[in-house]
Amino acid sequence: MIRVCLVFLAATLCVFSVAGCSKSGSQGGATKDTLTIALPINPTQLNPILEQNAIESSVDGLMFDELVTLDSHGHDVPDLAAVVPTRRNGGISKSGLTITYHLRKGATWSDGAPVTSADVKFTWQAIMNPRNNVLTRNGYDAIASIDTPDPLTVVMHMKRLFPPAVDTIFAESDTPYRILPAHVLSKDPNLNHVPFNAAPVTSGPYRFVRWLRGDKILLGANPTYFRGVPAIKHLILRIITDGNTTQAELRTHEVDLAWELTGTSYNDLRDAPGVVRQLANSPNYTASYFNVQRPALHDVLVRRAIAMATDRAAIVRDDTYGTGTIAIADLSPFSWAYDPSLKPIPYDLAAARALLDRAGWRAGANGLREKDGRKLSLQLAYGQGSQLAQNVAVQMQQMLRAVGIDVQLQSYDYQILYAAAQDGGILNGGKFDMAVYAWVSGSDPDNSSDWLCGQIPPAGNNVARYCSPEMERDQAMALSTFSKSVRKAAYAKIERLLLRDVPAVFLYYQPLRYAHIPALRHFSPNGISEGWNAAEWRL
Repeated sequence: MIRVCLVFLAATLCVFSVAGCSKSGSQGGATKDTLTIALPINPTQLNPILEQNAIESSVDGLMFDELVTLDSHGHDVPDLAAVVPTRRNGGISKSGLTITYHLRKGATWSDGAPVTSADVKFTWQAIMNPRNNVLTRNGYDAIASIDTPDPLTVVMHMKRLFPPAVDTIFAESDTPYRILPAHVLSKDPNLNHVPFNAAPVTSGPYRFVRWLRGDKILLGANPTYFRGVPAIKHLILRIITDGNTTQAELRTHEVDLAWELTGTSYNDLRDAPGVVRQLANSPNYTASYFNVQRPALHDVLVRRAIAMATDRAAIVRDDTYGTGTIAIADLSPFSWAYDPSLKPIPYDLAAARALLDRAGWRAGANGLREKDGRKLSLQLAYGQGSQLAQNVAVQMQQMLRAVGIDVQLQSYDYQILYAAAQDGGILNGGKFDMAVYAWVSGSDPDNSSDWLCGQIPPAGNNVARYCSPEMERDQAMALSTFSKSVRKAAYAKIERLLLRDVPAVFLYYQPLRYAHIPALRHFSPNGISEGWNAAEWRL
């Protein structure tokens, strides 16, 4: 999953029973035991360590467990773990190099087998297996070994201090992996194409029932779920990608819940009768990423000129309808490491033109920039079917034309845009110049998987292919201690480096946006996962 947030997509919801699609009255299509949720893309698979985008992660979160999750206030709470390990309760050793988890009693897989410490150890081994196409191993590669002294105890021995461990390893990180069943998968040499990926054995609040490819995924309440049997007995996850239909069916009360609405849709639904709009504070930003290995974009002067030519205030105004704020870098006010003293790169067309002149790109007779007989022409990639992503791309194309940069737009299906490098992905494979990109960070400010040299795909999430000795140094400092004050100072330096080196034009921060029928109760997304408390949802 690269924990990429597909907030650009608006999905169509249809109220489905197993028999088919039906309209209903003022309370929408939901009954007391069935809820329909929209999926704006067609998932490629349902394996929680192979997820490639936020939608796959959201689906997996309904069926699989983490060790630790977040509540709606951003506080760590135990999931499959019985308690959250801390230094105070002894779960984290004084050295920080041993972390002990005690698992809940009574958790079972949907085939009846118990969930045990062996499943946690196996899942770590599967993530570290080089034959499995996981998007990142950040944090998991800091584990030297895992001991399982009994079925409910997991002891992680760390190679090095890794302060974000509890918030990263099987937790709400920027790439949240969940636990797999060892008894089902341990004999497979790799997990990339196993039958499990299309019909998984699960442990979470909902069990897998059926997947009708390109249409819907059916889930049923887990009768043995350790938190209690979910009150909503059936979830129907519809795969429909037309945003206009989403709005229409919300207004006619034929849909129950729309995830991650665009700013336009959220605004348009402000007066819709019988529709409840909801925002969730989130460590979420939208940016235009550079592939800094491209010849023209290897020059920081060009990247800075593009940032200065981008009117982010206009993009925020036109595309978020008051729900977004101009971004400084990648850490948003959601994070305790956010530094409000930092300022975003200013919008300044004259300065942008001067920087391009300094870089040797001179304006020709037609106003377009040229250097050594080459035109400054860049391709800007974005997700197909997303009106918001297209709007951002078109706006940037027009803004950059004003300083002499030719921008060609190219849309890609989200499955190929965010696919792993091994699967030919555009972003992870480095097959782009610039890309409209959205990201949900983890609960900890650790962003090392995005910016370290060693995290360039397929090793991690550094799709910008940015590499800096100063970044390596400051990331090492940020990960050297449990002291929040020391770490916060290190992240301030990291954010200043991102402002200096401009591996991306950070456009805006935004909450996650939802709309649902009034009958839905206790839907309280934590800003990273929608379904962390799915067992508590009520109709």
